[in-house]
Amino acid sequence: MCSRFPRRLAALVVAIAAAAAAAQPAELRVCAEPDNLPFSHLDGSGFENAIAELVARDLGRVVRYTWLPNRRGFVRKTLGEGDCDVIIGVPHDLDRVRTTRPYYTSSYVFVHRDGGPRIASFADPRIVRARIGIPLVADDLATTPPGHALAHAGAIDNVRGFPVDGERTQGERIVHAVATGELDAAILWGPQAAFYAKREAVTLAIEKASAPAALAGVPFEYAIAMGVRRRDAELQRTLDDVIVRRRSDIDAILARFGVPRFDVDQHAGAGAAR
Repeated sequence: MCSRFPRRLAALVVAIAAAAAAAQPAELRVCAEPDNLPFSHLDGSGFENAIAELVARDLGRVVRYTWLPNRRGFVRKTLGEGDCDVIIGVPHDLDRVRTTRPYYTSSYVFVHRDGGPRIASFADPRIVRARIGIPLVADDLATTPPGHALAHAGAIDNVRGFPVDGERTQGERIVHAVATGELDAAILWGPQAAFYAKREAVTLAIEKASAPAALAGVPFEYAIAMGVRRRDAELQRTLDDVIVRRRSDIDAILARFGVPRFDVDQHAGAGAAR
């Protein structure tokens, strides 16, 4: 009798623990950057945070984050290590992951002060002399498509590259430099430009940037999807269903953050300005 009691107690403890675990909702394990507004932030204030919460609620799950700055090896160190299962925003054609259907498309944009010099084309002859800000990406400070287009236009000497690292986010620093007159214009990713432009004391204009004809193959517009491990086809299909089911709710989140968007044919990936 006494010898059986410890075994029964141990079995009871295991059963209680199993029941408690079963009572916990499943997790949506999200890979995200800790300080990259308007996309994501530790405090949950980014639009990708809001979309992650929406998806989790739809699936009856709770969000659990793995936080890591998006530098070289981000996919390998997050999805690849098995620490999380989905990146909320990736280019639809990113070959290192399996992607869902796109849920928005945006573009690089020109930013300039309203009423100031309107530089919104790589064909504008003033662009050679104008003070233009552009983002630099990755650890090796590589340039972006706008940087290639500026170089092709002969705008080199007055172009200022902004690295990812800094006291404030890259997008905030670039847009603020335009607002203060330190730059005549800037070219950066649309969601960043719109988010930070609204926070400046002066009115800033945003216009879609298009590649010059000679660089027609350089992408300026990207369809954005969610990314999972390449073997996770079931999760990809589940997320696709949520994107279709909650289309209007996702659109509302993007609109709240002022994300410049282009309507996307979810199958063809082409669209018109919105």
